[in-house]
Amino acid sequence: MPLVEVVGGAKTGSAAIERALAFYTAIGKQPIHIRREVPGHVANRLQAALWREALHLVAEGVASVADVDTAISAGPGLRWALMGPHLTFHLAGGVGGIDHFFDQFAAPMASWWETLGSPTLTSELKERLAAGIAAETAGRGIAELAARRDRFLVDLRALRAGPKSLTAAEL
Repeated sequence: MPLVEVVGGAKTGSAAIERALAFYTAIGKQPIHIRREVPGHVANRLQAALWREALHLVAEGVASVADVDTAISAGPGLRWALMGPHLTFHLAGGVGGIDHFFDQFAAPMASWWETLGSPTLTSELKERLAAGIAAETAGRGIAELAARRDRFLVDLRALRAGPKSLTAAEL
């Protein structure tokens, strides 16, 4: 994966952070500067927040394991492969950008936040998840699934690089 999260300690100077960011950029990585250490850093925390709601939706019987996976991989996950949530919502605002998005969608979305779940990973939920994953994988093993994922990631990275790789700043 190209992402590298760079976080300094209490005594780390800004020059050291800049050198680290420049080094990782020079070797083809996409570093981000974490300005304050938090458990799990940024990418893992975002992943955990999404999975928490995915578990809630399964636990509450809103959707199956496979349907939740499809909702992400065939929905926002496709856009997120190119740009993150902030730029995605900026584009969703149309010609008015993020300001129009705020005017049109912020209130409804904020009302959804009140209904986001806080599931407990009980043994029953674990069993439901395992059964759902078994149905979704249809007998394909870890090695086969990982190889398929890895081939797709290599192809996706090559596609993103294309004739000219776009950075977030260029989007």
